[in-house]
Amino acid sequence: MTTPIRLYNTKTRSKKDFTPIDDKDVRMYVCGPTVYDRAHLGNARPVIVFDVLYRLLREVYGPERVTYVRNFTDVDDKINARAAESGRSISEITAETTAWFLEDMAAIGALQPSIRGGDHERAMPRATGYIAPMVAMIEDLIAKGHAYEAEGHVLFAVESYGDYGALSGRSVEDMIAGARVEVAPYKRNPMDFVLWKPSDDETPGWESPWGRGRPGWHIECSAMSYELLGGAFDIHGGGNDLQFPHHENEIAQSRCAGHDFANLWMHNEMLQVEGKKMSKSLGNFFTVRDLLEQGVPGEVIRFVTLSTHYRKPMDWTEKKREEAVKVLRKWRAQVEGVPAGEVHPGVVSALADDLNTHGALQELHHLSLAGDVATLKASAVFLGLLTEELGGWEETSPASGADHAKIADVEGWILAARRKAMETKDFSEVDRLKGLAQEAGLEVRMSKEAVELIPQEGLDPVRLSEIECRGEMM
Repeated sequence: MTTPIRLYNTKTRSKKDFTPIDDKDVRMYVCGPTVYDRAHLGNARPVIVFDVLYRLLREVYGPERVTYVRNFTDVDDKINARAAESGRSISEITAETTAWFLEDMAAIGALQPSIRGGDHERAMPRATGYIAPMVAMIEDLIAKGHAYEAEGHVLFAVESYGDYGALSGRSVEDMIAGARVEVAPYKRNPMDFVLWKPSDDETPGWESPWGRGRPGWHIECSAMSYELLGGAFDIHGGGNDLQFPHHENEIAQSRCAGHDFANLWMHNEMLQVEGKKMSKSLGNFFTVRDLLEQGVPGEVIRFVTLSTHYRKPMDWTEKKREEAVKVLRKWRAQVEGVPAGEVHPGVVSALADDLNTHGALQELHHLSLAGDVATLKASAVFLGLLTEELGGWEETSPASGADHAKIADVEGWILAARRKAMETKDFSEVDRLKGLAQEAGLEVRMSKEAVELIPQEGLDPVRLSEIECRGEMM
């Protein structure tokens, strides 16, 4: 391995070198969706985050040495409620919404999980396919004194696991105060959580030693990860909202079942829209499909998501969407018809530093300005951008491919003039070039290290060509 990977471990609250248990079988489990409705934009963030990590692991260790499992929760009270209110069958709802999820995630450039680069179907387990392992794990927890049966339910005894709360860093008392704990007379402790619950004739159920019933949410992931990845695996991921209670409960029941479970825990921060929490009451709630149908390309959704580090809150704004459209149009025009080169080491290094996707995108900007389009193309595809599958939307750009090539030249000249001006303190040439660019219909954006020219609707190709001709004589 040539690129050391450093990742932040939520459990230890530190960033350290990543060393897999077995570098010939690097294993990752990420909590997937509960399939009863369309995936909203917040659901898409962990998919993109861990898709990038999956791509990095494949690049460093090889696709045939990486296993990425992401489950579908297809037995849940939310699904039951949706079936009851719609009059549709549970199987119909889960099949439809599972297909929707896969379609929408493909539209934002996510690779399908796989077992060592091959088996996709098994790498996306449905909870209903693993009921027997769940029952077996629950029986084992009861036998070891970590769970108990009460009124047709089986509950995990939180007090039996001394390290409960280590992931979230909260005491049991704090968790009781801050959580909506289900009060039930059959619980020994308010924090005890359900491993198995009884089912009536109207809800899905399976026969078990405790009667006909269905599993609790938390036991599903513990059983599926054990069956597919073994008792110890490398990385467990998900959104911040899953730290407690879901991941805390997964750790407790898996450890008490005798499994080492996950070595490293990774969590992405939550999503905002224009600086506010996304919610239906604020009218800023939308699904991935809503955006796609409104004409927002999936590639743009991916770009905006990658622009923010996964451990920071992400703010979806109209300004960021517009900027992403302009940048991607420019890059697509630059790489059109160009064979991909090699992935730039700087892009890999940025991702290897705790998935610094913002830094990786900055490397792409530098490659674009330098005119290294073969490397730009390969590096962008590595990030899931500029792929053929996500293309086609950019054809409505106000600038043609030839125009974008000229724009890239002008950007380079302005940047060179600016660097010289920083030494001489004479910015007259920079101002002259900026004026010419603006007259041609380009918006000029400048920073210390970059110049970006954004074509506007009034772009004048003739004046743009004149700038290029003058530039050749500079």
